[in-house]
Amino acid sequence: MRVMSKVIRSFVANESGATAIEYGLICSLIVIAILAALQAFANGTTAMYDLIAASMS
Repeated sequence: MRVMSKVIRSFVANESGATAIEYGLICSLIVIAILAALQAFANGTTAMYDLIAASMS
């Protein structure tokens, strides 16, 4: 019983899983920000090429 109690206490005190989840959330937020920036860049580039094509024709 004493060993089981010790194992449970060490399991509750272990925070490595929480740290991994936090890093995963931070990484996903960075990816979302990059995708949003690329989408804005793509929209701006498309508008620029549409303007060039319209002025050439």
